[in-house]
Amino acid sequence: MSKLKGIYTDIVKIRRMVFAELARLALKDAECEEFDKIPYRIIDTEEATYRSSIFKERAIVAARVRMGLGMDYETNQEHKLLSEGIRDFLKNDNQLKEPLVNVIRFACEKCPTNAHFVTNNCRKCLAHPCSIVCPVDAITIEEHAAVIDQEKCINCGKCKEACPYEAIVNYERPCAAACGVDAIESDDYDRAKINQDKCVSCGQCIIACPFGAIADKSMIFQLLKSIKRGEDVRAIIAPSFVGQFGPLVSAEKIVAALKELGMKEVREVSLGADFASLHEAELFAEDIPEKQPYLGTSCCPSWTYVADKHVPEVKDNISESSSPMIFAAQSVKENNEDSKVVFIGPCVSKKLEALSDKVKEEVDFVITFEELAAIFVAADIELTKVDAEEEIRDASYYGRAYANAGGVAEAIRQNLKEKYNINPPITKADGLADCKKTLIKAKAGVLDGHLIEGMACEGGCVGGPGTLLATKRGAKYVDKFAGESPYKFAFENEKLNKKEKKE
Repeated sequence: MSKLKGIYTDIVKIRRMVFAELARLALKDAECEEFDKIPYRIIDTEEATYRSSIFKERAIVAARVRMGLGMDYETNQEHKLLSEGIRDFLKNDNQLKEPLVNVIRFACEKCPTNAHFVTNNCRKCLAHPCSIVCPVDAITIEEHAAVIDQEKCINCGKCKEACPYEAIVNYERPCAAACGVDAIESDDYDRAKINQDKCVSCGQCIIACPFGAIADKSMIFQLLKSIKRGEDVRAIIAPSFVGQFGPLVSAEKIVAALKELGMKEVREVSLGADFASLHEAELFAEDIPEKQPYLGTSCCPSWTYVADKHVPEVKDNISESSSPMIFAAQSVKENNEDSKVVFIGPCVSKKLEALSDKVKEEVDFVITFEELAAIFVAADIELTKVDAEEEIRDASYYGRAYANAGGVAEAIRQNLKEKYNINPPITKADGLADCKKTLIKAKAGVLDGHLIEGMACEGGCVGGPGTLLATKRGAKYVDKFAGESPYKFAFENEKLNKKEKKE
């Protein structure tokens, strides 16, 4: 997990300022030329603050604006106004296209890749075990300290382990360290580059980069324009939303604020989680072990992409059940066929899931909690002053607990125990690297008979790149909100029972 998660840095501030500016322009039906002013409003000083020049700072903001509109960013090798190309994009296309997550190349500061360095904590000790244990003679003891020859070093880490003063540190690119599938590589200029054949769009590299050089595309502008046109837009909001907007902002206030923004209805995605957990319990009871050796859950799209791209031999054992987002969207459109559905959540890869043929007819827009916060700012909606409406009663305790690591598997297991008298062994993959490792174990036959939960973000959905809180704090809010549900199990949920009776 990135050390920057949950810290309000200048990178976060600029990112949210860009989102808020885009939201303001959408809400006031601004002319395209207004986009040209955004870099100057955000970087409004006369001298550079963050980079080598103010022009570079504004160019990076401009690239973020383009990606915030869902466009590919420009390299800015030749001067162009932001408005050039935006007008045609908004008229003729305006939909997200892969790749979703991109490195803004001229924002990358070419961080050194994996290496070991001697710090000034070195005492130049007589024992010098670092040089003794080095298998390639890469360490020499010089006048003031030990020195590592980076040309010889193989990064085995033996010197670091042997140093009694902990004077040797391992340095790795933060974005690469955050990527559990080794999708971060280097281009010809030593800048970070994403290998899209490996990338699973989890977005952890976005929050890990200390220079803000990585960003994903957004649908803020398209969503708000749809609302402005008077279209029937309905929101489904992921269970990790509680607490994300501050301790004084209840779940009911967030729902009321979304309706004030123009949403015709707001529904918990946890309702879809109840659908999903019942369906996957049924699949497990029917298929394991007679038809397949184990069952992997389908909740996290990045987890399923790991199977598709990195361990394809196991992908048939990942449940084909729809994700909670899809189930929730279908429940909205069941009686509102002409409505548009926006998924609001912590996840970047949900944007990619929504582009797939299976989902694009169900989910029209995907935004993160961070993007929603910027929209509230642009719309001058003060959440603490919003009048809360009726109590939210969409989902069960276990449906809401989906947001925390282990919550998906536990919800399915509880349904298996109560409905089928089955209590399967559970394996929980927490974080992208653990997801890949777990799937390799499953491929080897080590996890036969298991129910396997995969979460690409450490801590579960509350650790997603689109959240506003530190993961552990978000998890506490989810636990509390889950405990307030009127139902414990999915099969007790009245809304699901009504649907079953109707069918």
